[in-house]
Amino acid sequence: MKTITTGNKTLSPIFLIGGIALMVTALVLDILGSSFAYRGPMLIVGMLCFFLGLYLVPSKKHHRKIIYFIFLFPLLFTFGVTVIIPLVLGIGYSFTNWTGIRFTEWVGFANYTTMFKDPAFIWSVLITFIFVVMNMILVNVIAFLLALLCTSSVKGIGFFRTAYFLPNLIGGIVLGYIWQFVFSNVLISITKISWLSQTKSAMFCIIIVYIWQYAGYIMLIYITGLTQIPGEVLEAASIDGASATQTLFNIKLPMIASTVTICTFLTLTSAFKQFDVNMALTNGTGSVPNFMGNYLSNGTQMLALNIYNTAIAKNSYAVGQAKAVLFFIILAIVSLIQVRVSNKREVEM
Repeated sequence: MKTITTGNKTLSPIFLIGGIALMVTALVLDILGSSFAYRGPMLIVGMLCFFLGLYLVPSKKHHRKIIYFIFLFPLLFTFGVTVIIPLVLGIGYSFTNWTGIRFTEWVGFANYTTMFKDPAFIWSVLITFIFVVMNMILVNVIAFLLALLCTSSVKGIGFFRTAYFLPNLIGGIVLGYIWQFVFSNVLISITKISWLSQTKSAMFCIIIVYIWQYAGYIMLIYITGLTQIPGEVLEAASIDGASATQTLFNIKLPMIASTVTICTFLTLTSAFKQFDVNMALTNGTGSVPNFMGNYLSNGTQMLALNIYNTAIAKNSYAVGQAKAVLFFIILAIVSLIQVRVSNKREVEM
């Protein structure tokens, strides 16, 4: 037994250090665009060596935790490779003349300067904030009302829940084209004009489609919160003579405060990242006057679509990456503020 333990003490750090070295080397070679053909096998061997090194750690006290970590590692590794590393690299690329493949020089804040000089980008930020505020209010109010309906004694509750949630299962691109047909062909026979032909009405159309798609999903979360309220509390309120309105505002809403926080956070982040419906429904078109007296041809282009068009359509990856970094900062700050304010209100309620 002592011989095995001693051997493990020797082998464990060797496999751990060797595995980490192989993984880091493989990732660096891949990031630098090396032509070395065995980067993939090197990464896999490094991971196996790392796992084996963890398994051989001669500690009975922490062995179970190590086993848990081994099973959790693939998820953490995938998250790091697909989220953390691209984020760090993206921030770095925003300070270069990156072409989507390579960069030749550092340009400092030149990409950010170019970004803020673009009236279309400033307009996309403005309408994105307006879109987010309107949808945070409308989606949550409508979803909560639907949840109240679907937790009442109305017959056919299962049908209503399914019907309200069903639009969320349709992909955004498909949903956009379906509603584009409705607004441009069906409703035109009534209004005599396409709702997508003018910027104001087109933005209203995007809001309608987003609510129709997302309210059912948020409704299910509210239903979960409402069904967790103890029946004894509601029964006691009824016995005490509380009206339906008093029960709603004094009992139900305070008791699902954490659910409201989750729903507002999900609505906030989802609305900020709106892309597919925006692209399929209007593709950002619509004329609006900019701040310099001219006209922009992308009046309904929100922030995510503006970043996509900058990088892909205009082939300006470095500026698009700078916009994406700013987008991340804005979303992170707004989300933290929203969660902090919501948590404070939870305590007050």
